[in-house]
Amino acid sequence: MTQNVQYSNNVDATLNSFIEGGNYNAVMVLVDTNTHELVLPLLPCLSNAYIIEIAPGDDNKNLETLTRVWREMEQCDATRHSLLVNLGGGTVTDLGGFAASTFKRGIDFINVPTTLLGAVDAAVGGKTGINFNGLKNEIGAFAQAKAVIVSTIFFPTLPKQELKSGFAEMLKHAMLHSHKSFEQLLQFDFQNIDYDLLLSLLHESLKIKQHIVEQDPTEQGIRKALNLGHTVGHAFESKALCDGKSVLHGYAVAWGLVVESVLSHILLKSPSDDLYNLANFVKENYGAFYITCDHYDQLIDLMRHDKKSLNGEINCTLLKSCGDFTINNKINEDDIKAALDIYRDIMGI
Repeated sequence: MTQNVQYSNNVDATLNSFIEGGNYNAVMVLVDTNTHELVLPLLPCLSNAYIIEIAPGDDNKNLETLTRVWREMEQCDATRHSLLVNLGGGTVTDLGGFAASTFKRGIDFINVPTTLLGAVDAAVGGKTGINFNGLKNEIGAFAQAKAVIVSTIFFPTLPKQELKSGFAEMLKHAMLHSHKSFEQLLQFDFQNIDYDLLLSLLHESLKIKQHIVEQDPTEQGIRKALNLGHTVGHAFESKALCDGKSVLHGYAVAWGLVVESVLSHILLKSPSDDLYNLANFVKENYGAFYITCDHYDQLIDLMRHDKKSLNGEINCTLLKSCGDFTINNKINEDDIKAALDIYRDIMGI
C-alpha cells in the first residue's frame, strides 16, 4: 500500500483540503504543550477543532496518556466518521495514531510532523504505539494515516538536538541504500544548516523508506531492514528510562548504528573505513552513550525483550556494505559484548 505523503510548505491549505474532502462530523487535534503554543496558531483550518493536549516527551507515550486521549475523544462525541489530526513529533504521531486506530475499531487520522524525527521516522510507515513496562514501543499496531503532510517550515525553531535526532534516521536509510547516499549525509553541516538541502535530503530519505515499506507493510520480511541500529538503540533508550532518565530516540539510534556497524564488521566483514567514518560523525555530533562492562548484562536482557527478538534470541539487521543488508541475524552474547567493548573504545568512553 502506497502511503499518501504530501510535501508542502502551505500546510494549512493542504490540511484543509483533506478535512473538507472527508466530510467529517468532528475534527480533533492532538498536540503537546509545545505544539499547542507554537504550531497550532499557524493552522487556521484547525481553529474549530477539539483540542486534546498531552505533555511532551517520550516518557509520556504511555498507557495513562493513551487512556486520557481515548476519554477525551469520547467526551467530544467522536464517531467512526471523525478525524484526528496528530500535530507534533514522534510521541504525538505514535500515540495519536494508535489512539485513532483503536478507537471504535479505527477512525481516520492525519499526521503533521513538526520535527525532523517525526517526519522521517514515526509519522511515515504505518507504525503506531506506546511504551509499556519500561520497554520502548512495546504495545502498538500497524495503521496507515489518511495522509502525512511533510514540511520544513517548523524546523528552524527546533533545538539543534532535535534536528540531529531526526537526521540519525536519515543516516540509517542512507546506509541501507548506497555508499553514495551515506557519504553525502556525512558531509551535512549542522553548524550552517541549509533547510532547502535538508528538505531535498528528507524527500530522498523517505523515498528509500517508502520503497521498503511498500514491499512489506507489516514487517514480515524486508521491512526489518529499517530496524538497523534499533536493536541496540532501543536497549540504550530503555536503559535510560530504567535509570529515570530519557534520551532522544535519534541519539539512541545513532549510537545503535555504531554498535551494529561493529557487529557488521565482526560478523560480515563490512568495510572498517565506513565504521570509523560513521563513529567519528556520531561522536562529533551526538557524543556517546556512557556504559561500562557492568551494564552489558542489563543491555543484553533489554535486547532479548525487543519486539524483533524470537525465543529470547537477539536479532539484528546488519550490513555487508552500504546498500547490501541482511535481516534476521541472530547475535550471541559474546559478540554483543565484544561489539560493546569496541564501541566504548572508538567512542572514547
